[in-house]
Amino acid sequence: MIPQTYIFYGPTNSGKGTQALLLKEYLEKNDSEHKVLYIETGAFFREFAQKDNYTSKLTKDIIEKGGLMPEFLPIWLWADFLVKNYTGNEHCIFDGLARRVEEAPILDKALRFYKKENVVVLSLNVSHEHSIARSLGRGRSDDEEEKVKKKFDWYDNNVVPTIEFFRNNPDYTFFDINGEQTIEEVHRDIVLKLQNTSTK
Repeated sequence: MIPQTYIFYGPTNSGKGTQALLLKEYLEKNDSEHKVLYIETGAFFREFAQKDNYTSKLTKDIIEKGGLMPEFLPIWLWADFLVKNYTGNEHCIFDGLARRVEEAPILDKALRFYKKENVVVLSLNVSHEHSIARSLGRGRSDDEEEKVKKKFDWYDNNVVPTIEFFRNNPDYTFFDINGEQTIEEVHRDIVLKLQNTSTK
């Protein structure tokens, strides 16, 4: 199997993180020759915020207040990870990268620099109502209906235009995925689409 790159998008409660990890497990099981680099900026930020430097302290303050990181920070985090870990022989799964339209061309240039071809973008789609129902069903205090609506509005206004950057780029393979299915059904849908793509 040739090392591939996958970019995951999805609004709050779409199951994006779960599906990215399931794909990671699938690749590790079916391709022992190549490692899988899983890049999830949320986890990177939480780890970085625990370090003892001024930038980390400012980052921690933004996280605690629920603010928005300046664009240079997520770009620096994933770029630094790639420089230190990518050898050209790994599958790459990007989860939560380039969530603003200004960041998309930079990620695109990075992928071109690394000569990554046939990059697959997977957009998990769920309705506002489904996301809210899923949050309330979990009984999570941080996912009250109003907070979920705000997250969804931010996604619509910022991330969706970024997704369109990749959807309209002929150098990327783009798949819309129905995120309102069961976890197993979504994973099966993703795998089937990827298998069909690899046979073309």
